[in-house]
Amino acid sequence: MADNGIGIAFIGCGDVALRTYAPAMAPLAGRATTVAVYDRDPARAGRLADDLAALGLPRPRIAASLESLLADPEVAAVLNLTPAPFHHEINVASLETGKHVFSEKPLAANLTDARAAIALAHQRGLTLLCAPAVMATNRFRWLKQEFDAGWLGRLTLAVGQYVNMGPAAWRGYKGDPAVFYGPSVGPALDTGVYILHAITGFLGPAQRVEAFGGIAIPQRNVLIPGREGEVVDVTAPDHLLIHLDFGDNRFAQVLSSFATPRSKAPALEIHGENGTVSISMESWYEPDAPVDLLLRDERPDGVERWTQTTPPGTSRITQMIQAGPEHFVAVLEGTEAPILTAERATHVLEIILAAGQSMAEGCAVDVS
Repeated sequence: MADNGIGIAFIGCGDVALRTYAPAMAPLAGRATTVAVYDRDPARAGRLADDLAALGLPRPRIAASLESLLADPEVAAVLNLTPAPFHHEINVASLETGKHVFSEKPLAANLTDARAAIALAHQRGLTLLCAPAVMATNRFRWLKQEFDAGWLGRLTLAVGQYVNMGPAAWRGYKGDPAVFYGPSVGPALDTGVYILHAITGFLGPAQRVEAFGGIAIPQRNVLIPGREGEVVDVTAPDHLLIHLDFGDNRFAQVLSSFATPRSKAPALEIHGENGTVSISMESWYEPDAPVDLLLRDERPDGVERWTQTTPPGTSRITQMIQAGPEHFVAVLEGTEAPILTAERATHVLEIILAAGQSMAEGCAVDVS
């Protein structure tokens, strides 16, 4: 550990690094410092280094290659923010050189690779965590504590959705949207994964998956400035309806879509024997936002109405994704037990892969 805390390296300096992970380093000043960055495009790496310096943080070195970054003794841990098809390769290379790893989701493309990375991390005595950071935020930690304490009674049902038209329609996106519409990503691995992590965080592991889906809109006009006129072919299902069975008569339903123009439905509702918690899509990424709560009241003169309840405490971060680096550093410091475990990420990956199998075979699929 250096004078400025744990030496962190960014691998991959694209959109998510620039928009969310770089700002996440400012609240960690003194505990962790970005000492190096690497991207196959040196201009992107330079832009990230400049952004970190503009935040008043030390300007990191720009590594000439992945190998030189991983050989740097000042790098204790890496944030793997590369495109999804490269996650496993980079995770393994980093672990093999003795670096702790926080990986963007998904952890890998298949269960074999995900489990191999977990085994390697255990073998080397290293930390391997994985996004999304949902359950590490102040709001979701609080909800988990309240649910476990019986706030809603026994939880019986979760209904969630994360829907939009995908990155081709995100005018603020800085990367190439095409990969998100292909079989290596798709809506479930990119955004539906947030809802699945929340649901499994509250209800535990799923036991059975059934899904329906298909390609509803086969081509997309790219609306990103500088890419106007480009057209993306959709080669993976852009609508997915996923049903989950958690056993003991507990269920969940998730809509994950890159073919839905807009929705006013909540991002997530958790239903228990004694009440319901509803979380809006508008506040989904806010780490301290209130939730809507309804508690049953069966008294003769009882009143049941929605109220807003706010989690205690105030976060130092401003966006859900930024909870990932914050939690990663706390785990490496030994002040927090891992929440965003690779094992949890692997179970969610198993659910998404089982959903694909269910769509193809037309039947429910058991998961471990």
